[in-house]
Amino acid sequence: MCLDWNNLKREEIDMILFHKVTLNPYIPVTPTDRQWKFLSSFDPEVMYGGAAGGGKSAAILMAALMFVTEPGYNALILRRNYSQLVLPGALIDLSKEWLAHTDARWNDNDKKWTFPSGATLTFGYLDCENDKYRYQGAAFHFVGFDELTQFTQTNYLYLFSRNRKILGSQFPLRFRSGSNPGGVGHEWVKARFVINAKIDNKFVPAKLEDNPHLDRESYEKNLDELDPVTRKQLREGDWEVSAAGNYFPRHKFIVTETIPNRGRIVRYWDFAATKQKEGQDPDYTAGVKMLCWQGRYWVLDVIRLRCNPASLEELVAHTAEVDGKNVEIFIEEEPGSSGKIVSDHYIRNVLPGYTVKAIKATGDKVNRAKPYSAAVENNNVHIIRASWNDSYLDECSVFPQVGFHDDQVDASSGAFDQLNVGGVPIIQTVRGVDRSSKTLKGY
Repeated sequence: MCLDWNNLKREEIDMILFHKVTLNPYIPVTPTDRQWKFLSSFDPEVMYGGAAGGGKSAAILMAALMFVTEPGYNALILRRNYSQLVLPGALIDLSKEWLAHTDARWNDNDKKWTFPSGATLTFGYLDCENDKYRYQGAAFHFVGFDELTQFTQTNYLYLFSRNRKILGSQFPLRFRSGSNPGGVGHEWVKARFVINAKIDNKFVPAKLEDNPHLDRESYEKNLDELDPVTRKQLREGDWEVSAAGNYFPRHKFIVTETIPNRGRIVRYWDFAATKQKEGQDPDYTAGVKMLCWQGRYWVLDVIRLRCNPASLEELVAHTAEVDGKNVEIFIEEEPGSSGKIVSDHYIRNVLPGYTVKAIKATGDKVNRAKPYSAAVENNNVHIIRASWNDSYLDECSVFPQVGFHDDQVDASSGAFDQLNVGGVPIIQTVRGVDRSSKTLKGY
């Protein structure tokens, strides 16, 4: 019999969902009271968690498995990057613990379980904005995000286009997530689920006390080793504190579409030492173009990518041509003789005819970023409205949080530092600007 979910009574829905968990051969555990509240919700979007230890990962996996006995059902669970996906004790490990002795089949290449009904459960990741297009054309009836605050809002919203089903399906469409406070997506997740949630969005808070399966005493001792801010987030699920270092508050940057028609401009490159490989999360190459005029600063352009050395040389050369010869170029030089060889190669062979200088970075990243941080704090930094804004602000807003990239921050700190070397910035005309209106053109 075909189920019309929209016309079922609440008690009928509760009974069906209860059976989908308790009679499910692929869910070998009994949900806690808080997990059951999460699993029994019929709302399109639900987020679970807040504090650490509340059983978020198990709740998401249970939610994904609820309808795997139905033909045609497809579920997707996402982490931010591949390395998080395959961590010991993470969701893939947990799924193998639950399913290894069942009739479900695991495909390690596709990171996918297939069930006798033909239903599937796939694990994926969204390390950068373009990763979302990996799922273009696919259809999932369940989409789950583990640690939602590690994702950007644009990636989250894009996956709604993959959440669909054919008429007559025996299962509802669901978006489910779990998360602690903190991370690059802290503010948008807080706004969507915790503060200004829409009527059909739900948040099921859970704390350590809500999980009777965990050794609470030993876990609390581990949490006590954290800094006070992170401990408050993870122990209490406090969304009002920020785990970021507060060096670059997002709201302190002034987003604008206009720039002065005079000033000194530099482009600072921070090259990545390694290229991307499966299972790794290496640094990015970042190139920041910045203007200074009368004590204020404008971030005109940010390039952030991973590529091979030959492609990088082409990009740097092309960028210099587009920027023009009035833009001074600085290259952060890696320590040792190999760094000097790379810098010398770029100066002589890649960028002949341009003003180029290799810079040896000294001190740690945080101390190098403090002067730029002070300018941001005093509302002296503007960024030009552009497609790279979200990625740039996401990174700046969590710096120097461990586990997140800081290449754009490093390049920005370098550009800011060079703009302040030698006293008062030299005066030069800014290319691509209409002097009468001071409106940006071409950046």
